[in-house]
Amino acid sequence: MTNDADRDRYRTAARILHDVAKPMRVLSALAWPGELREEFLAGGAQTLPDPVYTPIDPSPVLDGVAAARRELRPGDVVDDWLEREASSIESTALMLSAVGTDAFHAYSRQLYGVPTQPLRFDPATPLELAEQIGASLASLTDAALIPRVQRTRTAEQVAAHLIEAVDEHFGEQAPEVVLVDELSANAVASTSRIKIRRDATFTSKDAAQLLNHEAFIHVATGLNGRAQSDIPILAIGHPGTTRTQEGLAVYSEYVSGTLGLDRLRRLADRIIAVQLVVDGADFIELYRWFLDRSPSPEQAFESTRRIFRGAAITGGGPFTKDCAYLSGFLSVSTFIRSAFTAGRSDTLPLLFSGKLDIFSVPALAQLRADGLLRVPRFLPPWAMDPSWVLSHLTLSTFMNNIDLSTVTDAMSDVLAHCPQVDITLPGQLPAD
Repeated sequence: MTNDADRDRYRTAARILHDVAKPMRVLSALAWPGELREEFLAGGAQTLPDPVYTPIDPSPVLDGVAAARRELRPGDVVDDWLEREASSIESTALMLSAVGTDAFHAYSRQLYGVPTQPLRFDPATPLELAEQIGASLASLTDAALIPRVQRTRTAEQVAAHLIEAVDEHFGEQAPEVVLVDELSANAVASTSRIKIRRDATFTSKDAAQLLNHEAFIHVATGLNGRAQSDIPILAIGHPGTTRTQEGLAVYSEYVSGTLGLDRLRRLADRIIAVQLVVDGADFIELYRWFLDRSPSPEQAFESTRRIFRGAAITGGGPFTKDCAYLSGFLSVSTFIRSAFTAGRSDTLPLLFSGKLDIFSVPALAQLRADGLLRVPRFLPPWAMDPSWVLSHLTLSTFMNNIDLSTVTDAMSDVLAHCPQVDITLPGQLPAD
């Protein structure tokens, strides 16, 4: 059992890390003014943008991290977690002090990974997954099984849907939903606000996807973390928590049935785009690549800007945050299935305790046992009533234990005797 002195150490270190991490706003520090897009498009997309950044002074953060480390005792599960938090916060400060330089990519790579970096316990890479998704979607497109993407919903319509849903789910703590003119994504959430880009257009499924991703995960974990008065670092998202936070958000889309093929394609495209820049593509070259995959030049610019935020505009060293989404999804889904298989579903609510990395779960369980961690108040609907998830996990776990090679061979023989058919699905436009 943890003694009072250790509890005090945990509280002190967590408070120090919270205080030094809170002022750091990664995406705000890397933001571009809207004029850059207008100038780039007005010039025929022929001239490299020239964003100007203000590097932060990392000294206050480094001093705070050093003070937090003086409270830690290596070897304890909670101390080791807080040390990892300290290292991530330290690297974030150094990354933001190096915006626009080659060193920026080195820290980004350390914090978010790169497309060719193998997963933690498997040799597969995010790039391989992205390429497989691309190949699968291409085969479905060739077979005319994917309906054309129809973005007929306005930002105002999506905002109205979200306002009603978050008011019902969060009550008096519901986030504000606002339309903004400048945003590198169609939507982004903090604990208290969901921003939607005013000129963005959406599919009929996008509102539900944003609700499950932005509100039910990012807002919920922020509010739950804000309630952790003993361990306040859980209220602060930083690059060390990004992989799990974004992975949990994509898992929420998946398990709620709102992860559409267009969304999956965009997640895969971003990973491939990061690799293209690693391999040397500059801003104009990547913009042209995205232009073939985007509904408008404006969207192609925004997709390209995501990859070049803070990075050298001439290529070679991109901002690699977009590697975290699919690798995080794989980590989260594997953890949830493993916890289910191991009979440890008691650990699943810990994932919503705040802004955290999946490998912090043992430390959080210890903090809960010590009375320092509060039960999360806000959970996504699928976690509050997990019957569908448990049904899915039961079936998928069983299927994964079956050798499908014989069945696949037999079905391939059956399909070999099927002539090609021309079918237009309900709600799908005929092929040109």
